[in-house]
Amino acid sequence: MKPRAGHRPRRDLRALWLVGPAMLVLAVVIGYPVVRAVGLSFEANKHLDPETGMFVTGGFAGVEHYLYWLTQRCMSPSGEATQCAPGQLATDFWPAVAITLFFVVVTVVLETCLGMAMALVMNRSFLGRGLLRAAVLVPWAIPTAVTAKLWQFIFADQGIANSLLGTQIHWTTDPWAARAAVIVADVWKTAPFMALLILAGLQMVPQGVYEAARVDGASRWQQFTRITLPLIRPALMVAVLFRTLDALRMYDLPVIMISGSSNSPTAVISQLVITDTKSGNAQSASALSTLIFLFVFAVAFVMVRFLGADVAGTGDRPRRRWFRG
Repeated sequence: MKPRAGHRPRRDLRALWLVGPAMLVLAVVIGYPVVRAVGLSFEANKHLDPETGMFVTGGFAGVEHYLYWLTQRCMSPSGEATQCAPGQLATDFWPAVAITLFFVVVTVVLETCLGMAMALVMNRSFLGRGLLRAAVLVPWAIPTAVTAKLWQFIFADQGIANSLLGTQIHWTTDPWAARAAVIVADVWKTAPFMALLILAGLQMVPQGVYEAARVDGASRWQQFTRITLPLIRPALMVAVLFRTLDALRMYDLPVIMISGSSNSPTAVISQLVITDTKSGNAQSASALSTLIFLFVFAVAFVMVRFLGADVAGTGDRPRRRWFRG
């Protein structure tokens, strides 16, 4: 039966009724804490009221907390941001940002290269391939706290690392040695995760393409650069995206391995949030959490929008030619 002219068909709302409860739960579990944290960042920290001589909380502080973190301004006793005295250190925000970005770049690059190598090996057909795949995933399955304690013992002054290398490196106190120790531990733990995602992309590549390339005289390097990399690019970019976002939120590994102090040579931005919260400054910690959220969101947007991380799996990007003779 054809609808009458000018008659709009009724919309099927069954999908909305099915998705609605899940969206409501997500709004309560995720949306409310985010909104609450943003609102809390505009409130004043707990401070001493000069009129009553008692500690008070609340009150509108505007963007004072954001200025406190971004412009390296100190806090006055009333909770307002002021210029620091000569020689006075405001916050460790920008050093922590530099250390975090250093960890992100180094670990993601190393994990991508190692993950690609492991994925290429696991993608081959040989006896014991299933056992190898299971063994490779063991480091990733170990809890991060256990991994941190394990590598803390390895990098102790009288640990295995110094014994094998024949050195006396202070891995937990020397700044660059401590950062190298964190990088080694993080790469050991997370490279299998990259290998798993890249392996999923490799298994989607049709083997007939390689056979045609070999007939055309393509070398192994040409097959890798002109067939493998272009075809697994969506899976590879998703793996890099997930790992980058995870590295930006790194916390427990450097804290347990090295130190939880904000003055630590491995202090990342997430440590500053916990340190500020433990000091009773929940409002300024909320401002820093909001800044971290915006920073992570900006990185994710750039990678999805401009670097081709097809998280949604639309696959609408133009495909390149697999092989050019």
